[in-house]
Amino acid sequence: MRISIAIKCGSEVRGYFLWSLMDGFDWEKGYQSKSGLYYVDFDRDDRPRYPRSSVDFYRSLIAHRGLTEDLISYRAYAQDRDEFYYGKFPDHFEWGVATSAYQIEGGWNEDGKGPSIWDKFAHKGRLLGKATGDVTCDSYHLYKEDVRILSELGVNFYHLSLSWSRILPDGTAGSYNQKGVDYYNNIINALLARNITLMVALYHWDLPQALEDKGGFRSDLIVDWFEDYARICFEQFGDRVKLWLTFNEAYVISFFGYGVGEHAPGVRDPGVGVYKAAHNIIRSHTRAYHLYTNHFKEKYGGSVSIALDIEWKEPLTDSEEDYLAANRAIQFKLGWFGNAIFGGSGDYPEVMKHYVAEKSRRQGFSSSRLPEFTEEEKKLNNGAFDYLGLNHYTTHLVTHSNTTTMRPHYEDDQDIEILNDPCWAPCKADWLRVNPWGIRYILRWIKEHYGNPPIYITENGRATNDSLEDWDRIYYYQYYINEVLKAIRLDNVDVRGYSAWSLMDNLEWTNGFDERFGFYHVDFNSSKRPRRPKQSAYFYRELISNNGFPR
Repeated sequence: MRISIAIKCGSEVRGYFLWSLMDGFDWEKGYQSKSGLYYVDFDRDDRPRYPRSSVDFYRSLIAHRGLTEDLISYRAYAQDRDEFYYGKFPDHFEWGVATSAYQIEGGWNEDGKGPSIWDKFAHKGRLLGKATGDVTCDSYHLYKEDVRILSELGVNFYHLSLSWSRILPDGTAGSYNQKGVDYYNNIINALLARNITLMVALYHWDLPQALEDKGGFRSDLIVDWFEDYARICFEQFGDRVKLWLTFNEAYVISFFGYGVGEHAPGVRDPGVGVYKAAHNIIRSHTRAYHLYTNHFKEKYGGSVSIALDIEWKEPLTDSEEDYLAANRAIQFKLGWFGNAIFGGSGDYPEVMKHYVAEKSRRQGFSSSRLPEFTEEEKKLNNGAFDYLGLNHYTTHLVTHSNTTTMRPHYEDDQDIEILNDPCWAPCKADWLRVNPWGIRYILRWIKEHYGNPPIYITENGRATNDSLEDWDRIYYYQYYINEVLKAIRLDNVDVRGYSAWSLMDNLEWTNGFDERFGFYHVDFNSSKRPRRPKQSAYFYRELISNNGFPR
């Protein structure tokens, strides 16, 4: 616009060249700076180019030989997307922090505890640096210290998980271990004495090895085993626990545990076993939900849900193909589990059923590799929730990609390609890039597709290096939590609470102790495992005290 004004005022401007046609090497900034009309994927040898929204803008500008009214007001995204929003969370909003049993407890074989699949997996040397969860944060012995720092942090609730094999060493009700039950009773009572309530996950990846030896989540019997386990937990702890989660990150259990085998139990079956495990997780969740509703809810008044993990999937370009691909990516991950429970049909997403069935047919299968629910199961699945647990960390770019391979594989079933925007800040965890507005977008997606259920953000956070000065983590929490506030205040999403990952540094699964997600630093070289607050702990405590971001 200023150039056109200059021309009208007499400047002899002959032409205009925009920098740049496509992303390239930006001198000292390398490939982290992007100024092209076309996005270039430098991770691929063929360097594909994808048009950004600015291509349509510039094409229209050239066609009209200047700025039209539409072009003057043109925006590639909403004006408030990157603006900071000042305000407070609702008075009833709850603030929490999360951990999981295998990652912090240690005491892997003490007081009658049976081995879990992660004990076996770690003892085979499958974790970075040959780390194990044998001791980790030693919370089995230091739980009182955990309760102390939780109180120091000022949280309203603590999101923790139970070790199935600590309560039932062989996974079945007949192996009931009173010392394991006593351990969790001690934690619960100590927390309540400090006015900290609980959100308890029945399962955070650590299946008793004895059950995996019988087929684990590939066996239909897991539904009965899980119901028996859930019943004992509801009976023993239900009088004091009001928020329950059946499973944490069902996708990770299925895909990484039973699909590509990168997590325990290390099963590689990405075309069939991955779907079978997921199917039984949904059936197990539904069984446990109705068990609580029918036998415990009237007595204890608690709520039951499942925690699902999902990134925001942003279309790489403005094309309809990429828009559909991004939505398909959400449906294949969040919808894989969420649609049956929250989506109203009790079944898998239609797009998922169509794609897997078509791929299966072309691969010579007599039926779809995606299992089918019975009509009765669909009725039980539908509405089997009291709230939705959401784990969110990062955002992906998604583009449509026709998959021509004939291998049966969950990833190939989707016809998508996942990319990262190099402009989004990386962190110690190579799978996580910082893009705050993604959490608001996925919250809005859930509202639009699942009827605005009550939501607890059950995990959100980022890894940093081994330091108490974690300013980059403070930035992450400040801006991600601010986007949650926008979702509540501007978009009317029903978010009830927020649980940060994590209370303290712990065993980050296959990455061992290399990634630090904690508000509290843990010295794993000391037998005493001391906890020390990082700068982010002070930030989070103040945020909780203010209940948001007062101007």
